[in-house]
Amino acid sequence: MRWNLKSKPEKEKLQALQNALQVDEIIATLLVQRGVETYEQAKTFFRPTLDDLHDPYLMKDMDKAVNRIEKAIENNENILVFGDYDVDGTTAVSLVSSYLRSFYPNVATYIPDRYGEGYGISYLGIDYADDNDIALIIALDCGIKSIDHVNYAKAKNIDFIICDHHRPGDILPDAVAVLDPKRADCSYPYDELCGCGVGFKLIQALAQNRNQTIDDLVLYLDLVATAIAADIVPITGENRVMAKFGLEVINSNPRPGIKALIQYAKKKILTITDVVFIVAPRINAAGRIKHGNEAVALLTEYNIEQAEQFASEIEQYNSDRKELDKQITKEALLQIQENNEQVRCSTVVYHESWHKGVIGIVASRLVENYYRPTIVFTKSGDKLAASARSVKDFDVYNALEACAEHLEQFGGHMYAAGMTMLPENYQNFKDAFEKVVSSTIHPDLLIQEIAYDAEIDLSDLNPKLMRVLKQFEPFGPENMAPLFLARNLMDSGYAKTLGNENEHLKVFVKQGISENFGAIGFKLGNKLDVVKNKNKFDGIFSLEENEWKDTVTLQLQLRDIRQPNE
Repeated sequence: MRWNLKSKPEKEKLQALQNALQVDEIIATLLVQRGVETYEQAKTFFRPTLDDLHDPYLMKDMDKAVNRIEKAIENNENILVFGDYDVDGTTAVSLVSSYLRSFYPNVATYIPDRYGEGYGISYLGIDYADDNDIALIIALDCGIKSIDHVNYAKAKNIDFIICDHHRPGDILPDAVAVLDPKRADCSYPYDELCGCGVGFKLIQALAQNRNQTIDDLVLYLDLVATAIAADIVPITGENRVMAKFGLEVINSNPRPGIKALIQYAKKKILTITDVVFIVAPRINAAGRIKHGNEAVALLTEYNIEQAEQFASEIEQYNSDRKELDKQITKEALLQIQENNEQVRCSTVVYHESWHKGVIGIVASRLVENYYRPTIVFTKSGDKLAASARSVKDFDVYNALEACAEHLEQFGGHMYAAGMTMLPENYQNFKDAFEKVVSSTIHPDLLIQEIAYDAEIDLSDLNPKLMRVLKQFEPFGPENMAPLFLARNLMDSGYAKTLGNENEHLKVFVKQGISENFGAIGFKLGNKLDVVKNKNKFDGIFSLEENEWKDTVTLQLQLRDIRQPNE
């Protein structure tokens, strides 16, 4: 890994914030790095409220969307809530449909089949709407590029409201309303919402129109927090507010479906990280292995016994997903080695039998192994389908745009994308993608970076610092858990490896005459030699609390270690 210090704040800004908040330099540094420079900004950061959410009518076309929905209700029309099969899509569909059904019965939901229909709005979905006398489709987390699909629906007298957060093309679909904060002509103050977040802004506007307050919508924030966590959007602005209050709902009064899922967590209080690694994969597993409808059924179920039954089935899908993911990753790594492609700047692999539902996860695994932009293809009908994942600071969406002549369609964002392609174009695309990546990526981006916030002495670590750091939560992109560098550490002499394959490292460290701190380094078991024999070493770590037998102690979670001056 490349070790880099995040930009060091200007002394004047640091001093001003220290004086305003009466905090030490470490806390002031962490705040300024996160764009918090004044007392008022700090107050909003540490004490977010639901009043910090923006007026939903600031979003372009929101008035049109609300008017069309109210007209549908007035005329007793059937409404179809349509969304993608991943966590963001299924939570968004569950959110909007359950809100509408709280006062209007004629609401159906539709999740496209990952294998039969693929990503986004489908002709089959529109035909379903036509067959069932549906006059209005609300599309969530998809649709911003579905120009032909919207025209197809219009010819059948079906209106569309699109709620998306992906980058639009040059032409917008001819829908009644297109809600997307990334529209060039939309001046909404925050453009990092996920699809479920845009759905929440829609129900917020509907609620205002019906003389409801934000307090009436808090119960839906468990869904929004789950989508924010799963979709890896920045935990800033509105996302941070909704994630914070959504986590509170998850931990105090979640809907039966989420309550049934979190029993597998075996934890009393869930963090946003727990949602990412425990709740989200299980919701995703339904669409990956069976059908996204099962996730919506779980998330909209109000009977706890039925929800537990759904959750049990989804738990099995998640186990199946893990096995597939492990096997396909193994096969993909073998393919790279057999073709001697370890030296390329990109990874593009394909096998017709790979399960379409897990190729995105496999792409992420390959990035972990080789750390370069990666695309995993499989057969889907008479075409190839793929998922792409990128490395930090490289825009894979732009790279795909440069290779668009070889693709049937593609969509996504900077770090993740999906695409389809004719089989005969595979090799030409693979060559073109490598050419684009190798000519545009900076060589440093092919070595994983670990950016730390500040250098610190172990003597600075204490419960008071931990109490303040906990108020930085929830963590996520653009507000990651602070990382610290400490130099000249030494193990007490009892360093050991843990795990079935000795993949983790456990040490007790001290620095000079400081007290000992327990430290755990996940996936650092191969660095045992760095700390053995009381060798001095440098380490980058986050600080956490470790609870054991009712005793809470501070623990370092090591992210990387190395010998001094390495």
